Amino acid sequence: MTHRHHHHDHRISSLNRAFLIGIALNVAFVVVEFCVGLWYGSMGLLSDAGHNLSDVASLLLAMLAFRLAQARATDRYTYGYKKSTVLISLLNSVILLIAVGVIVAESVGRMLHPEPVEGNIIVWTAGAGILINGFTAWLFMKNRKHDLNVRGAYLHMAADALVSVGVLISGVVIAATGWTIVDPIVGLVVAAVIVVSAWSLTRDSLRLSLDGVPAGIDVAELERRMVAIEGVEAVHHLHVWAISTTENALTAHVVLSDPCLLVRVKPQIKAMLAEIGVIHATLECETLSEHCSGRCE
Repeated sequence: MTHRHHHHDHRISSLNRAFLIGIALNVAFVVVEFCVGLWYGSMGLLSDAGHNLSDVASLLLAMLAFRLAQARATDRYTYGYKKSTVLISLLNSVILLIAVGVIVAESVGRMLHPEPVEGNIIVWTAGAGILINGFTAWLFMKNRKHDLNVRGAYLHMAADALVSVGVLISGVVIAATGWTIVDPIVGLVVAAVIVVSAWSLTRDSLRLSLDGVPAGIDVAELERRMVAIEGVEAVHHLHVWAISTTENALTAHVVLSDPCLLVRVKPQIKAMLAEIGVIHATLECETLSEHCSGRCE
């Protein structure tokens, strides 16, 4: 087994463990937070529990995407189920935005019809939330740059940790002053934090689901780098898209000055593409002379 393959397997098992731990912790926390919020009538706690529940759904979906991405290709699905990771990432961002709508509606309702809230209980529950969400975010932190779904899980948890800080502050203020209006205001701040954290996820997921160029790849720069390789005269019909949230593909027509350069140029282009995360490249090679053309897979 190669070192790279071993590293890949290790990353898969560590991510699998991260998902399972994160889901178990957050399910337990949602149950506790929901019960406490219901018992004491705290909109801050109930909205946070609702959002944490959406996080559990998101973690489950992200884990499903993670498992589907490992599935083998078939005659009907020649890329396997890799594209499902993009669709699940898009679904996750929609779940986040729905959660925002619910929180805003409830918070506005609470502002119009204020109810008494127990500050001390909010402080204790939010404190537990900071620990659990912070720990879960840390589980996904090192792998967040490799996969949109892992980044989604990290964003959900990091935003929740911040949200819990806000809820804790509202609990302290309510306990000290009795200003229950702080509770729904925190609910609205929570909603704003979620929208900000979800925006890039929604944008990137939507772009990938429409076979747009993945974030971090500049097509014009890519074309310049390909033409800069000795023997490459021009590049056209260049297309880049995502097969999954971690794998990108490319097709291009490469015009060579001499057909004899094909054997040397092809590995150079493939190596350069691998550096920027394009691991599936199909290059149609043409030469300036009409009579000779070849295809490099």
